[in-house]
Amino acid sequence: MAPPTNPDDIELARHAAALADGIERALPGWVAAAVARVADAWRPGLARELAPAALEAGHAAAADVGPRVRALLLADVDDQVQGPLALVREAVRHPTGVLAGAGVGPVVRDEFEARAFPDDVYGLAPASFADLDPPLGELGVVWGAAKAHVVLRRRRPASGPPG
Repeated sequence: MAPPTNPDDIELARHAAALADGIERALPGWVAAAVARVADAWRPGLARELAPAALEAGHAAAADVGPRVRALLLADVDDQVQGPLALVREAVRHPTGVLAGAGVGPVVRDEFEARAFPDDVYGLAPASFADLDPPLGELGVVWGAAKAHVVLRRRRPASGPPG
């Protein structure tokens, strides 16, 4: 894909790259924190035992999800068939694997969560980028606004004299 030349597209690419960078940086810590939170609720002290596996799973999540999120965010807006948060939510399989491997039982989830995220048996799926890492909330909003601006600009009828 050729680099964007329109100023709005260039700005969107800048925000997309910042969001992708932030997601890749945040995933390892998010996985480790998710494992620790659920593990210690299951059995106090279990998080410490699972810390090495959680760290490994966090790096695996970043290696698995990070490049796919980056590719999606840097794709042309017309080629983005899903949102980046949907891809981020796929990372739950990494802390889930650690917890399930340690014999931690699933948590009680409400009907919506169980229906919307059937594989997220520990209720880990982030509702927003801020759930992954608080500063990502603002980056996600800025990226979303820049994307909306580009989409609206492309779909706006060309103005000109009535013909």
